[in-house]
Amino acid sequence: MDLAVNVLDAQSLIMAFGLMGILAIIFVETGLLMGFFLPGDSLLFLAGVGASGAAAEVFGRPDFHLSLPALLIGAPVAAVCGAQLGHLMGARLGPKLFARPNSRMFKQAHVAQAETYFNRYGAGKAIVLARFVPIVRTFLNPVAGLLGVRGGTFFMWNMIGGIVWTVGIILLGYRLGDSLKGSIDDYMLPVIALIMIVSFSPVLIEVIRSRRTAR
Repeated sequence: MDLAVNVLDAQSLIMAFGLMGILAIIFVETGLLMGFFLPGDSLLFLAGVGASGAAAEVFGRPDFHLSLPALLIGAPVAAVCGAQLGHLMGARLGPKLFARPNSRMFKQAHVAQAETYFNRYGAGKAIVLARFVPIVRTFLNPVAGLLGVRGGTFFMWNMIGGIVWTVGIILLGYRLGDSLKGSIDDYMLPVIALIMIVSFSPVLIEVIRSRRTAR
């Protein structure tokens, strides 16, 4: 295993840690505040490609291949369990969890973004939609616990959001990998770039709106 792992690069993470690493990263990104920077969307997409016929071509190893059934079962479980942990931490620790100064690993603005989703969409829709927004999907879960979203309500919407997010993106990567086998290198970077743009666009929109409101 290459010890020089780039934690911001999904392909590097998959090559280094394989299936169990993918599941652990999804759990940490959705369950622990310190995991907000991990590449959840691109990780799931490339995991799907790694289960397709283009796996060896993309990852540069003839023997490389991920199990699609294991991904489709394990990724939703990791995502749901991680979010449940975040909700539990928010409910148990309350304001103490967020009573810390800004640092490289924590920004009060991230908490504010999560609260904005609750105020705008309500608990159910916010929990589902946040799955598709980096950073927000990490901070929204403990904020839900802090705001008193009931455990049963959170679990129901968490299940829906976790399954739709993980299975949807994994299957997108899998289908693209199979359909573009032999020429996928020509499309991989543009597709990943598009995923990143779509993922981060809600965050950028919220930042722009916040600045306009402040003015």
